[in-house]
Amino acid sequence: MDAATRPRPVRLRADATRNRERIVTAAREAIVELGPDVALDEIARRAGVGNATLYRHFTDRADLVRQVTLSVVARTVKRAEDALAEEPDAFAALRRFVLEAAQERIGALCPLLTDVFDRQDPAVVGQVERMERSISAIVVRAQRAGQLRTDIAVGDVMVAVTQLTRPLPGVCCAGFDRFVHRHLQLFLDGLRAPAHSALEGNAATLKELQAGMS
Repeated sequence: MDAATRPRPVRLRADATRNRERIVTAAREAIVELGPDVALDEIARRAGVGNATLYRHFTDRADLVRQVTLSVVARTVKRAEDALAEEPDAFAALRRFVLEAAQERIGALCPLLTDVFDRQDPAVVGQVERMERSISAIVVRAQRAGQLRTDIAVGDVMVAVTQLTRPLPGVCCAGFDRFVHRHLQLFLDGLRAPAHSALEGNAATLKELQAGMS
């Protein structure tokens, strides 16, 4: 192979990577906006690729949903790790993570993710465990600093983020974010120590939440 032809495979691989990333991003946005039954044709259109390109990367809906799941969890992990590393104040790190995690719209994705992807998939399990460790580090740090009530755990944080990012039935997603941030702020105020009330039951872990979804 001469020098003139060597760069071409690299460019093609880069194009394929970009197409795959566009499809995953478009799938996430389409699911949030239109719901779990959004047509794959619509996802391809939003990604700016043909149907054939979509199916070259993802064999079926379940394969695409798996990648959306991994992408959302990985982005959530990074938000947690960045908040922990960059915020000197423990509660500020928690607040930053909660508000940024809400942007992933996990609640809107839950119906599809629960029904379609295999939660025993090793890659998914590994990412979820990493997410639990990273959020736990934020929670424990704030509790040790005396800024966060001690009767909550990671699951309690994720329940709020999940529920508050799930649009109400019959409500369009457009303009919904302003309500999400308002109510997340109320939630964060309720997490501050000292607590003004006693919570019923035990602090929730991610494993308990996953068991309840089974």
